Amino acid sequence: MFGVLFPNRSFPMDISAFAQIDTFHWILDMNTFVGEAYDQVKEICIFLLNNFTLPPDKALAVYIQSPGSPFVYCGAVTISRPSAVLALPWPEPGGADGQLQLTAAGAAPLTAKIGVSVEELSSLQSLDAAGEGRIERMALKVGENLFNFMQSFCGVDGSKLVVPMDILDRWFKKFQERAKRDPEYLKGFSL
Repeated sequence: MFGVLFPNRSFPMDISAFAQIDTFHWILDMNTFVGEAYDQVKEICIFLLNNFTLPPDKALAVYIQSPGSPFVYCGAVTISRPSAVLALPWPEPGGADGQLQLTAAGAAPLTAKIGVSVEELSSLQSLDAAGEGRIERMALKVGENLFNFMQSFCGVDGSKLVVPMDILDRWFKKFQERAKRDPEYLKGFSL
């Protein structure tokens, strides 16, 4: 049906690594895979296997859950997009309020999980929710860099800021030169 792998962390795993909850839902307990270091797993590659036919209006959605927090949607694969590398933006344990859930004495401790479910494609907000957020944050950081560069050359004419006509060319040249000198520079723009 499907398989997953964690880039630079695992070999491909098929559906047998997951506990099947019902016909359309599977859970991977991250404790059995990486213990408490689940938050160090930043990406998952999910792929449909050759013998699995997913209807065109369905998707395999991927969710993550930190201990004691609700599931968070990460992205999906479809028959027209049979594989994807999705970011895993692990929520804080305990959810938005930061309070961990207490368990009964003798109960298994809460663990991080990855959930996969078959869902209506039309009900999903995006096929790569976390990726879109990363792109937006990167664009904002690049824009902020440009704004700060432009501010250093600004003049004021009444209520307007005035900058040299070649400011964009100068900024872009500086940006490219810095990226060539320091390969880690661009990584600072992504989160």
